[in-house]
Amino acid sequence: MTDEDSWTAPVAEAPLDAVVRVPGSKSITNRAYVLSALATAPTRVRAPLDSRDARLMLGALAALGARSEETPGGGYLVHPLNPARIHVEETVNVVLGNAGTVARFTPALATLGSSPVLFDGDEAIRRRPIGPLLQALRDLGADIDDDGRAAPPFTVRGHGGLPGGRVDLDSSASSQFLSALLLAAPATEKGVTVRLVGGNPPSEPHIAMTLDMLRRFGATVDRDGVEFHVPPARLSCPVYTVEPDLSTAAPFVVAPLLTGGKVRIEGWPSSTTQPGDYLRGLVTQLGASVSLDEGGLTVEGGGSFSGATLDLHEVGELTPVIASLLCFADSPSVITGVAHLRGHETDRLAALAAELSGLGADVKDTEDGLRITPAPMTAGVFHTYDDHRLVMAGAVLGLRIPGIDVENPATVGKTFPGFVDAWSSMVTA
Repeated sequence: MTDEDSWTAPVAEAPLDAVVRVPGSKSITNRAYVLSALATAPTRVRAPLDSRDARLMLGALAALGARSEETPGGGYLVHPLNPARIHVEETVNVVLGNAGTVARFTPALATLGSSPVLFDGDEAIRRRPIGPLLQALRDLGADIDDDGRAAPPFTVRGHGGLPGGRVDLDSSASSQFLSALLLAAPATEKGVTVRLVGGNPPSEPHIAMTLDMLRRFGATVDRDGVEFHVPPARLSCPVYTVEPDLSTAAPFVVAPLLTGGKVRIEGWPSSTTQPGDYLRGLVTQLGASVSLDEGGLTVEGGGSFSGATLDLHEVGELTPVIASLLCFADSPSVITGVAHLRGHETDRLAALAAELSGLGADVKDTEDGLRITPAPMTAGVFHTYDDHRLVMAGAVLGLRIPGIDVENPATVGKTFPGFVDAWSSMVTA
């Protein structure tokens, strides 16, 4: 570390030979916490992610009446939502930070109590899309006042339940809109039927994740093309174990392509709905050797590879790391299908084009992606825009370019608080 505001990413001086364990999946952790709050009995959530976003979710659920406590050996025991714990005349504050899952998954739960609940967070969360979800919740019977902003801050006035019913939803900006309605559906009076309009949501794997977890908690889920139905249900799951976060593993998975050698990621599941599992096929396509056994995933690379044309619509969160990787290919690359990244923690496409080009690569953002023409890159500051995935992208650059100063590395705490130490240990092992 150079100082608390930047980190000089380490250069790989030799082929890698390292074993890495990444923390639990953020997406699974926060879905598990929400479903646990809606269950009829406490749920022990094992091996969850411990990060800012996960703690914000626990804090939001506590504010809404679902307390939790750490358990021996790690994890949390999450108790069912008890809206009666909130006094009717009090305004409850839910702190969102810059956590999209908290902003989108918890407003429906606020309808189950009898208090006004104010949702607000960092300035960045006020720029992230949520309007279609708020309108869908209104159509299902929620009382929401956003003063016309279609963004935080907004207030949900609980009236002791959410009627539910049929609703059309434009989830093209984020699959989390759909997941939010489906996760809340078992607690509604009539269940929820959602018909998607306005284009396909990005990240089909995250939708599959939501459906799988609903079923594991005891809900019935029916899907017919663009229509989803979840009836009322009494949820229960005494113990839920969270998988390692495969998207957070992305920089470790691609590293051998740039350095040679091998990296093993412990605990990689043999079957998963996580979008990060796409990485296995990608690095194989780019020339790496990949083996998966019951203990984890091993990736071996030779240090050189050709460019590629990639549609990352279903796995958009991998784009920052993949874009950095492709700057070192032997030929140009094109990434498409990720226009929705303009509404993430930052406009990721504009940020990547600016930062990668600023260091020497020829990277242009298009309407729905990036065009990457490799060129010699030099040392410099890699700005991260308070975006955890950009910290990881900067680390990847540093494997081959001495003097990459990654701005604000602490922001990676959103998904992997120990990332800097784990990365440095891998490179220097």
